[in-house]
Amino acid sequence: MASSTALWSFALVVGLLTLTPGLDTALILRTAALGRRTRAWGVVLGIQTGTLTWGALTSLGVTALLTASHLAYEILRWAGAAYLLWMAGRMIAETFRRGGAGASAEVEVGGADTLSGGWRQGTLTNLLNPKVGVFYVAVLPQFIPAEAPHFAMGLALTSVHVVLGMIWSTVLIASATALGTWLRGARARRVLDRVTGTVIGAFAVRLAVGD
Repeated sequence: MASSTALWSFALVVGLLTLTPGLDTALILRTAALGRRTRAWGVVLGIQTGTLTWGALTSLGVTALLTASHLAYEILRWAGAAYLLWMAGRMIAETFRRGGAGASAEVEVGGADTLSGGWRQGTLTNLLNPKVGVFYVAVLPQFIPAEAPHFAMGLALTSVHVVLGMIWSTVLIASATALGTWLRGARARRVLDRVTGTVIGAFAVRLAVGD
């Protein structure tokens, strides 16, 4: 397989994956819909930092050790599930405690509108999901030509995933921002937080009980 063919083929696979609604989509949409565009972009950068890290570790063969070690995988899996449950629980509980109204509640639920805060949230959400690592271990090596430098080609493929993720995130943030005025109403914000919290909680349960 030629390197150019590998890049285009991998782009097709991860492009479809990127468009599939999931945890990242819910987190980005919710953050942007509440008017925290800076934090939303921080979440995006954090998610892509995690993606790039998983790609680099896979190219180095490190994530293969994770999937081979049942204990390491279980520790990461339960840590990820606990983090997501904590995030979902806090998000939902706050809508009942403060009624979803008030600037202080908005900050407490999702954090201040800072790039660094969003980056930490996005990075943790991605890196504490071992299924991302498993995906890269299973898929990435198949698109690295035998004659290509393994690490460099692995990073090139991962960069394709990152670029597609950034493009799609731009669309998500723009769409959420367009509806921002309505979504930032007290009632709409309560519904948004409860729906998003439920989605994140479902991912946490799925991660905890999954194989």
